[in-house]
Amino acid sequence: MDWVKIVYSLILLVCGIWIIITMFSDKGDERKKFIKMKAQSYAFTIVIGTLLLHVVETIYITVQGNTSYNNGNGISPLVSLTLAIITYLVTLLIYRKKYGD
Repeated sequence: MDWVKIVYSLILLVCGIWIIITMFSDKGDERKKFIKMKAQSYAFTIVIGTLLLHVVETIYITVQGNTSYNNGNGISPLVSLTLAIITYLVTLLIYRKKYGD
């Protein structure tokens, strides 16, 4: 089961590096910069929203006194990274189609 996590992490790392390289490869086109900025801001909003929901859920569970429900299970960095990458790629494709890149 550990090899699945390693392979999945490597795939995410390659996707992240690919996104960064493609983001900084072309310079000078304002429309491309606008599309990337819109996609980045939407992905950032989604990630912050999920983090806020997790914080609210943790506070609610703590106030209710049910500490056994969330017994040491925090936010998975792998899931958070996956959510950010998928959100960014989907919104990037949507905005590229919408604004014609």
